[in-house]
Amino acid sequence: MSSSTSRRSYGVKGAPYGFLLPATILFALFFALPIGYAVWLSFRKVRVSGLGLGSGARKEVWAGFGNYTEALQDSELLHGALRVLGYGCIVVPVMLGLALLFALMLDSEKVRLAPFTRLAIFLPYAVPGVVAALLWGFLYLPDVSPFSFALDKLGLPQPDLLDGGPLYLALANIAVWGGTGFNMIVIYTSLRSIPAEVYEAAKLDGATPLQIALRIKIPMVAPSLVLTFFFSIIATLQVFNEPTTLKPLTNSVDTAWSPLMKVYQDAFGRNDIYAAAAEATLIALVTLLLSFGFLRAANRRNKRDVSQGGVR
Repeated sequence: MSSSTSRRSYGVKGAPYGFLLPATILFALFFALPIGYAVWLSFRKVRVSGLGLGSGARKEVWAGFGNYTEALQDSELLHGALRVLGYGCIVVPVMLGLALLFALMLDSEKVRLAPFTRLAIFLPYAVPGVVAALLWGFLYLPDVSPFSFALDKLGLPQPDLLDGGPLYLALANIAVWGGTGFNMIVIYTSLRSIPAEVYEAAKLDGATPLQIALRIKIPMVAPSLVLTFFFSIIATLQVFNEPTTLKPLTNSVDTAWSPLMKVYQDAFGRNDIYAAAAEATLIALVTLLLSFGFLRAANRRNKRDVSQGGVR
């Protein structure tokens, strides 16, 4: 009796681990193992002896931090990082600003056709990034764009959105168009979770809808804003689809326009998977450090606000 009870107790305690086992195996096979392999490749390189002919002419050897040193000194990777920085300075504020504005408008009592409007704003997020980039790319081309045709008929100048500075706006527009809906849903869900009593008390105190939005709604959805900002930063650092899709349409986008495009070019264009692994590892480390630093700063600010509120 005692042994059966102990076995039953052991089975109950081990049940959660059994449920977690499939997810753990999939995580290890398709996430942890590829990352570990990429890190291992980043410390290797190919040594060529003689003319590189024969079975033993090319040998994989230990490279130490040599690949990382070359990556940090690579001007193409640095310039790609600077381009992504400028791209992110446009995308993140505009996208989050529109998402917050749309969420506040949908949460208003005077909104009409809220379900349709909510779906219409979210729908572009469901369009794959490559498809969206292709659609916008043809809209940007002066020869086939209906906007260029209309401007030509009106006698107005036709800007080239695929060259020079306007290229950043063109790429940012694709990202904003596709990502605003997702961020809006996150913020709108947070707004809907605010108790109605809070709004009623504010109205009794004479607060206007604008004051309620600025002094109650936005501060109470600050955690959602932090979350969407966090996701937007990660997505910006990993930009790849938009410039890669627009590359055949313009000469202003080269093969190393963004850091991930540089990684792809080194891995499959130059066939140097070791340098590409080192660059990818550096990008992952930068993303991790920025994410950790931002979340830590946000948590520190939240704790300070809570302590100041407690003192009051």
